[in-house]
Amino acid sequence: MARAIRMGDRVTLHYRLECGGQEVVSTFAESPETFTLGSGEIDPRLEVLLLGLETGDHTTLALGPGQAFGDRDEGLVQRLARDEFDPALRLQVAHTVDFSLPNGQTLHGTILDLTDTEVEIDFNHPLAGLPVEFEVQILAIE
Repeated sequence: MARAIRMGDRVTLHYRLECGGQEVVSTFAESPETFTLGSGEIDPRLEVLLLGLETGDHTTLALGPGQAFGDRDEGLVQRLARDEFDPALRLQVAHTVDFSLPNGQTLHGTILDLTDTEVEIDFNHPLAGLPVEFEVQILAIE
């Protein structure tokens, strides 16, 4: 009898994310991904959707706005002084900028606007507040 996925399991799967009719990412044409549930390798809101699935399960879930990557938070849009950025860094609207945090993690922000003195950055996940389709095929559970 197949065992259902639990927190702490190492899971190998194929997955696809689609938003607004556009495929964001898919592993179905490539190699599957392997990760440990609860380790922070994928968003916890997606991890919880895998709980209870078994090897061989193939399902597609329609997630409402905010369900997959949280609601959009306007408080995560910030203006930073342009001189805080490395002058060698080529800043462009719609590009992602990475910030190293003191704890060693990396925070990603998308540039919304540039002026001579400021950079407006959105630290929301790019899919925050949007409906997402999440397709998964479970290949192995360890």
